[in-house]
Amino acid sequence: MPSRILHLQTPLECLKESYPSTRLISEVPLRVFGYTAYVHCFGPNQTKFTPRAQACVFVGYPPHQRGYKCFHLSSRKYFVIMDVTFCEDQPYFPVSHLQGESEESQKGSRSPTNQPPAPVQDSKPSRDQGMENPTEPCTNNTMNENDRSDVAVLENVEEKNSGDETKVRTETNNNEAEQGHTGKLDKYDPSLDLPIALRKGTRSCTKHSISNYVSYENLSPQFRAFTASLDSTTISKNIHIALEGPEWKNAVMEEMKTLEKNNTWEICALPKGHKPVGCKWVFTLKYKADGTLDRHKARLVAKGFTQTYGVDYSETFSSVAKLNTVRVLSVAVNKDWPLYQRDVKNAFLNGDLAEEVYMSPPPGFEAQFGQQVCKLQKSLYGLKQSPRAWFDRFTTFVKSQGYSQGHSDHTLFTKVSETGKIAVLIVYVDDIVLSGDDRQKSVNLSRKWVAKSKEGISVSQKKYTLDLLTETGMLGCRPTDTPIEFNCKLGNSDDQVPVDKEQYQCLAPYEEHMEAVKRILRYLKTTPGKGLMFRKTDKKTIEAYTDSDWVGSVVDRKSMSGYCTFVWGNFVTWRSKKQSVVARSSAEAEYRAMSLGICEEIWLQKVLSNLHQECETPLKLFCDNKAAISIANNPVQHDRTKHVEIHRHFIKQT
Repeated sequence: MPSRILHLQTPLECLKESYPSTRLISEVPLRVFGYTAYVHCFGPNQTKFTPRAQACVFVGYPPHQRGYKCFHLSSRKYFVIMDVTFCEDQPYFPVSHLQGESEESQKGSRSPTNQPPAPVQDSKPSRDQGMENPTEPCTNNTMNENDRSDVAVLENVEEKNSGDETKVRTETNNNEAEQGHTGKLDKYDPSLDLPIALRKGTRSCTKHSISNYVSYENLSPQFRAFTASLDSTTISKNIHIALEGPEWKNAVMEEMKTLEKNNTWEICALPKGHKPVGCKWVFTLKYKADGTLDRHKARLVAKGFTQTYGVDYSETFSSVAKLNTVRVLSVAVNKDWPLYQRDVKNAFLNGDLAEEVYMSPPPGFEAQFGQQVCKLQKSLYGLKQSPRAWFDRFTTFVKSQGYSQGHSDHTLFTKVSETGKIAVLIVYVDDIVLSGDDRQKSVNLSRKWVAKSKEGISVSQKKYTLDLLTETGMLGCRPTDTPIEFNCKLGNSDDQVPVDKEQYQCLAPYEEHMEAVKRILRYLKTTPGKGLMFRKTDKKTIEAYTDSDWVGSVVDRKSMSGYCTFVWGNFVTWRSKKQSVVARSSAEAEYRAMSLGICEEIWLQKVLSNLHQECETPLKLFCDNKAAISIANNPVQHDRTKHVEIHRHFIKQT
């Protein structure tokens, strides 16, 4: 469009005036400035995963070379090339960053003005990240040297014209319109009619605000209120400060009454040679289904890290439900089984202690105990043996009710009634998931119904992701579309720079590992609400897809095996594992990955058998290596495959 800087001429008119007779311009088809141009990449190190083109912005024509001049914003490089694909219906910069000139402002520009020009910082598009995230400029006018190259100087609109309706002047050449050089812009934003000074005050200074990636619009009012209350709640950690409030004081007194009623301890003097275990208060809030506050919860927790092995504890192992087993319950969607959830109140207090354990008086109640201590009779939260004691008590009770314990997962319990109906429950510490077509048994044990729609069940970890970004200080980081860079190889060499001790204990040992972890967090920011969707399908099969990264480790050149499995059409398990030996060929590496995948399929088949759901078809295994497939199908054992004979016979046998 015409510009005052070009004396009300279009860039095309100025271009023809500057190069009236040169063949460099006449032989090159004219294109629209400022639109997306994909510059084709050529180089000696091209692979099948290397991008074939880079998204650039078309900026003009070189004066002494035939071709198009394109600018790559992230690398800040110019390309002069003829092999370019133009997308003239796709502006490189978002429309909200393009400022037209009104007829009123053009009239006012003919007379001199005393007002200084207002710098407006152009935002950088996020095309390199694979998605459009319009970045709104800050109200702060302070910029560094790198930002000054991206500054466009615009004159202020007079204050008297701020309330008038402005009309953007878009005079174009008729020939250009016929040739399709003027592409359609995105949906018009009414806020563009406001003066720049007014629009600047309404913009945010955060380039990549988390609000651009997290939305509660699709949630029901009840779940929206519940989610909002989770993010805005603060909980006290000091017992003396908490006791000053009536809510927390009542919660502490209620917990003490529960402990005394359950005969959790008996008060006695500390025997000689024994050391008491410390304890502390942990506070939390319980919510209702609609998001409103239900009650304040206080829990007395023992400091189990002060226990001594062989003195006040011995066995600590306790079975915990595998998340893979929980996801296998996606068969409930295909069987139209209801899903329920129940959390056992004060679950660990139901376990009986076999060891002799002494504990210090609870904080805030030292005066009532004097010089005496608590001899524990029940498994209090925090003790090393508490999970085992609780699970043993729970298993004994469930078996007495007629349930049978699963062999593939010891936390899976099933019960078949005389009419053939089944009830299923899985326990994860003190949380229980119930399902099955025997609704009477499930309803008797259940407390909460798991939200489910006609399309299926969605499982995600949105709050955990947001908490992780907040804890690491990356809530406003620049997002990315992939969790790891292409062809990224992490090693362990002597010249690597270590990170500080705190970061090492939390995340990674070296700087390059830390950068890889940060990229994962940046990827999580783009997908905080994404998860698994379990849908009802007609498939009744178990499928596994395997692959391997041959000699992918730069340290010892061992390969990586990977697989993912589908149960009745739903994605349930996945894993990647480093192989124990060096593979001499890609076929061997793929063959070992097939062995790992078939093991997972056999385990899933046993889980379905425990659920009394037999597979109607044989197990299906998919691999993308022709040599490995031929070895699996061919009964002849070749010399080059003798070192993988065990894996071959194992696959054939199953």
